[in-house]
Amino acid sequence: MQPDGPVPGGEPDTEFLEFAHRLFDLARSGHTAELAAYVDAGVPVNLTNDKGDTLLILAAYHDHPDTVSALLARGADPARANDRGQTALSAATFRRSAESVRALLAAGADPAEGGQSALTTARFFELPDMLELLEGGRPA
Repeated sequence: MQPDGPVPGGEPDTEFLEFAHRLFDLARSGHTAELAAYVDAGVPVNLTNDKGDTLLILAAYHDHPDTVSALLARGADPARANDRGQTALSAATFRRSAESVRALLAAGADPAEGGQSALTTARFFELPDMLELLEGGRPA
């Protein structure tokens, strides 16, 4: 787990790691209110795990649009990519979560961004409904 900056004094301790795991589980399971309360209390909204997944990427991948919206409202960065170049938008596209895709686009997510962009994902997995949302009338 990596906080949004360096950990004072070196490696995070076991208690911190357990807490961070809990936060990532909240994002995965869509416990929006509880996760939002932690972020409101000072947890970094762009906290990442050992694979570079942010809370936002996990919420998008597990198809929790309310959690995606809550994290975006608290400043989550829609452009952050994990270690495999996947963004929250590419995760939401893969899951065919139109509501999350719309929220991420409204927050400024770029469909062409990332090593495995949302546009590439929509084309590769033949998701015409997602491709239409992502292109939104702009030239392909």
